[in-house]
Amino acid sequence: MAGERRLLLAHTGWATVVDAEGRDDLERSLIASIGPAGQSPVAAIRVAHAAAGAIRALGERLAGDGLAVPAAARESVTAGIRQVRGAIVLNLLMAGAAMVLSAGGQTDGGRAPAWFTLPLLLTTGCWIIARVEVHPYTRWASPAGQDALRAVPDGPGPLVALAVRGPGALRDPAQRAALS
Repeated sequence: MAGERRLLLAHTGWATVVDAEGRDDLERSLIASIGPAGQSPVAAIRVAHAAAGAIRALGERLAGDGLAVPAAARESVTAGIRQVRGAIVLNLLMAGAAMVLSAGGQTDGGRAPAWFTLPLLLTTGCWIIARVEVHPYTRWASPAGQDALRAVPDGPGPLVALAVRGPGALRDPAQRAALS
């Protein structure tokens, strides 16, 4: 839409609708995400458009074709990583409480924190593995989708470069600034 001047992208990060008639569901959804005033910050548009039905339907089609990770799987992995991070914090809090209680009169020779060393190492190791191994695969593209994106040649045009590599791939500094 920006390439056809039906949507103006300002270097300030605002988008303005010029032609309010969308040609397909995605364009109509984008126009609706911009709002009735016809102008909105790009960051707000991204949030609103990501939650739109047309985007969810596109994501479901890509997941059905094996090119994207299903939303339920992404949410489950995110929840699991959050739980492991919570276990690390809980372990640290419990170790701190054990140290405080053991210093309050018990003479165990400072062995209380040692009981928390193995659980802390295990939970921290799980968190590191999840961040390194799982996180890149669950953003949105499946391994097959990532392979398909890597196979896209660089030359087809700015829209393909934007879709595959993000705003940094755009040659026009004003568009890059507006979308960054």
